[in-house]
Amino acid sequence: MIKVSSLSLRADSFALSDIAFTVPTGAYAVLMGRSGCGKTTILEALCGLRTIQSGTIYFGSRDVTALPPAERNVGYVPQDLALFPHLNVRENLAFGLHARGLPSEERVEELGVLLGISDLFGRTTAGLSGGEAQRVALGRALAFRPSVLLLDEPLSALDESTRDEMHSVLRSVREKTGVTTLHVTHLREDAKALADVVLELHGAK
Repeated sequence: MIKVSSLSLRADSFALSDIAFTVPTGAYAVLMGRSGCGKTTILEALCGLRTIQSGTIYFGSRDVTALPPAERNVGYVPQDLALFPHLNVRENLAFGLHARGLPSEERVEELGVLLGISDLFGRTTAGLSGGEAQRVALGRALAFRPSVLLLDEPLSALDESTRDEMHSVLRSVREKTGVTTLHVTHLREDAKALADVVLELHGAK
């Protein structure tokens, strides 16, 4: 579950105030709104990458409001994917596990099967297609079995056929992992294809 109550934050002239929503455990929620209205800012606040002025954030029964990002057990795929160009696909998938001192080999193999990317393991990220790169970024976010998965415009740069393919991948991930997901997008197609819960953000002050 994701439960946000009375969330307010400010960055220079941009502000969001009194944001509140709940995503039930295991649900796939899509947060929609026009560009610049604060969708990404909300994800960054949930990750712990953005300081909030007031409010609370719960993941399940845990109050994570004051916790640093590494202690929130959240998987995050940013808009630019942030893949490591000096590492191959296998090493990208294993990165978060190594950082936490966890075994990686078996989990990376599982992710390869789950996301259909086992044949990419030896390749560098520079040569990946858009859909392949999205799968790798998704795998890296899922590697340590987060309780919450946050996706920032994951499909907006893909062509229609690749986007449809990724809809199928995301549905499969949700079915097989049960991870509570919040997916930010401006695409109605994403909401129609994926969402149990649709949230709309109407603007910032």
